[in-house]
Amino acid sequence: MVLLSKIHEDAIVENLKKRYMDDYIFTYIGPVLISVNPFKQMPYFTDREIELYQGAAQYENPPHIYALTDNMYRNMLIDGENQCVIISGESGAGKTVAAKYIMGYISKVSGGGEKVQHVKDIILQSNPLLEAFGNAKTVRNNNSSRFGKYFEIQFSRGGEPDGGKISNFLLEKSRVVSQNESERNFHIYYQLIEGASQDQKHNLGIMSPDYYYYLSQSETYKVDGTDDRSEFHETMNAMDVIGITGQDKQLVLQIVAGILHLGNISFEEKGNYAQVENSDLLAFPAYLLGIDKDRLDEKLTSRKMDSKWGGRSESINVTLNVEQASYTRDALAKGLYSRVFDFLVESINRAMQKPKEEYSVGVLDIYGFEIFKRNGFEQFCINFVNEKLQQIFIELTLKAEQEEYVQEGIKWTPIEYFNNKVVCDLIENKVNPPGIMSILDDVCATVYAKGEGADQTLLQKLQSGVGTHEHFNGSSSGFIIHHYAGKVSYDVNGFCERNRDVLFTDLIELMQSSEL
Repeated sequence: MVLLSKIHEDAIVENLKKRYMDDYIFTYIGPVLISVNPFKQMPYFTDREIELYQGAAQYENPPHIYALTDNMYRNMLIDGENQCVIISGESGAGKTVAAKYIMGYISKVSGGGEKVQHVKDIILQSNPLLEAFGNAKTVRNNNSSRFGKYFEIQFSRGGEPDGGKISNFLLEKSRVVSQNESERNFHIYYQLIEGASQDQKHNLGIMSPDYYYYLSQSETYKVDGTDDRSEFHETMNAMDVIGITGQDKQLVLQIVAGILHLGNISFEEKGNYAQVENSDLLAFPAYLLGIDKDRLDEKLTSRKMDSKWGGRSESINVTLNVEQASYTRDALAKGLYSRVFDFLVESINRAMQKPKEEYSVGVLDIYGFEIFKRNGFEQFCINFVNEKLQQIFIELTLKAEQEEYVQEGIKWTPIEYFNNKVVCDLIENKVNPPGIMSILDDVCATVYAKGEGADQTLLQKLQSGVGTHEHFNGSSSGFIIHHYAGKVSYDVNGFCERNRDVLFTDLIELMQSSEL
């Protein structure tokens, strides 16, 4: 791209388009690799390409993700420095697939004996496992990562991958209990329903997906080109490779099924409080989760509260209304699911850990920038992460590069670019003036505790706090942020509740009584 005679937006887009039409999906801009997702399997990821790019100079062959990976791997060995690749782009741009190619290439070109092969297997098998539990079909992408991950492949001094570590963050727990139209819940649910054996189906009470409230809201059960049955067996195999025992595998599936059955418990108003509509539906989730069904009933419809009176404190049971009971049921489901996910990440890390770190290559694969019809708290968090990544990119490339020219006294015309630090500050500033996140935390700490109307108060406080900011506009149901990738309108409904993300001690105590 730097060899274009005229460098402006139209020329760049035209060049990318021409290359894309000829099936060249990779293009360099100096050390940066641009990838345009072809939404089809390309023929140039074979052993022949691996051979071609291994140890070759960057411009010897056509641009390729293997060249970037090889470069990074060689630099690590030659300079003795840890490396990192940041993969960013919109939702559906192909980030997760790119991360898989990077891991696959390193696995192929690095040597090693039996122990190293075992670590390589775990690195490669962690993908299908985490995708089953952390990916889902969205409107934009049939296999969208609904969590962020930073995967560190650790190497010996000789360049053999002999360990690794995954950090995961921001799992989209809300997807467990509700999805937008034409979207699905996490893949594992559909894999289990399609792939479980007759015995498993009987023991876990597996029915068709439309039977479960947590799967039926979006009325989308199948994905073109996805075989949930075979992917279930791949997920189970990945658990074996990682060393998760048969008993733990069974428990994971039991909790996943328990969450589905939990979602079918609904409530009706009796007097001023909620009661379970059909108490027969309590027994099965209670059995799967190893808890007493009467305790489950009690904890879903009431809550223990501590009251202080004249120096004495006592506990009282407060009955919940239908809305509060539904919220409690959903909070339990989300809490269980995120703990299962954390258990899987810990299991992978345990299987790969090494006593001391030597060299490492880090791969950051996060959610892509998202603009949906309705954008909530999750999209706000996702887009903020992308905004920060863009800021790092600007700092490392445009800003640092231009400052180097100035220091070296090279004559040139400074390039104008939009520095998105102003948008990052709007969101994350702590004081003078406080940003959106500070205002949100303040409303959650003060208003939410008192009762209703927190989201509307948030809207008013945002208007008075950042309403005049050039990258912020208020709207009747939320606010608009002018991100680096475009304007996004956020619906403020549910912001405070999701920001607080409270799991009441009653539910923690209930699950601690589990016999699992």
